[in-house]
Amino acid sequence: MTKSFAQSTAETRPFWEGCVIGELRYQACAQCGQVQLIPHSTCANCFGKELIWKRASGRGRVLSHTTVHRAPTRAWQEKVPYVIALVALDEGFRLMVNVKDGTQVSIDQVVQIGFTEVGGQAMPQAEVPC
Repeated sequence: MTKSFAQSTAETRPFWEGCVIGELRYQACAQCGQVQLIPHSTCANCFGKELIWKRASGRGRVLSHTTVHRAPTRAWQEKVPYVIALVALDEGFRLMVNVKDGTQVSIDQVVQIGFTEVGGQAMPQAEVPC
């Protein structure tokens, strides 16, 4: 049995469906324009109920990064060591993602969010643009 790395819910399904086709999606409020990556049924700013999904450019800057040497769960044991980065996307939200294997990153470095398959699931990852 293959372990899933992330569980899709009714609120997160558009995000994961976007990953499958290579799109980084985020939620925004149609009333006040507030951007929110973590999907909710209402806007975190104005509590509006009209939320829309948008496609992000995937371009951002590294705010922080770390190398993981001890897997948090068995599902990640074969992946260590790996690098995780906190990326500030141009659209105004932050995303914590793995960094593409073999890629060196530094604080304030421009990265592009790409996608890779992990455990049978499309996952976003940070890559250095060409």
